[in-house]
Amino acid sequence: MKIYYERGTQELRMKNLRAHKLVQEFNNCAIEVSLKKEKIINELFGTVGVNPSIEHNFHCDLGYNIHVGNHFYAGYNFTILDMAEVRIGDNCMIGPNVGLYTAGHSIEPKDRNKSGYAIPITIGNDVWIGGSCVILPGITIGDNSIIAAGSVVTKDVPTNSIVAGNPAKIMRNI
Repeated sequence: MKIYYERGTQELRMKNLRAHKLVQEFNNCAIEVSLKKEKIINELFGTVGVNPSIEHNFHCDLGYNIHVGNHFYAGYNFTILDMAEVRIGDNCMIGPNVGLYTAGHSIEPKDRNKSGYAIPITIGNDVWIGGSCVILPGITIGDNSIIAAGSVVTKDVPTNSIVAGNPAKIMRNI
């Protein structure tokens, strides 16, 4: 389902400011203070399973649209544009420099910067997303799948698949 939003509204600014403050606090935590980092993630995200782990230099738009399952791991420089929901299952691993982007803008240049749209992203259980991948709006990644490093995912990924490339294509089944 596509969600439309107006950039620059007071309500959106306040929600974004709340998220940015929590993200800043998270990114400035000492590395050994994992309980404090987990507490911030629980406050920032919509729902969080047990044992989440996110390395520093994490960024998001709103936070409350992010839902992660049990034993979630994300590497350095993880970015989620969560203007729509992002649901990530249990036992998922995300490499460094990965972007999950629910947001987009009109292809028409007039007023492109004043509004946008967002489409949810869903990632199943036991998914591994390699470093420097981009997952575009509206994508669903099936359980047990692997997204090879450097891939740009423009189409849904079936369960038990390995995809690679730009745009990502199925390389084989697991």
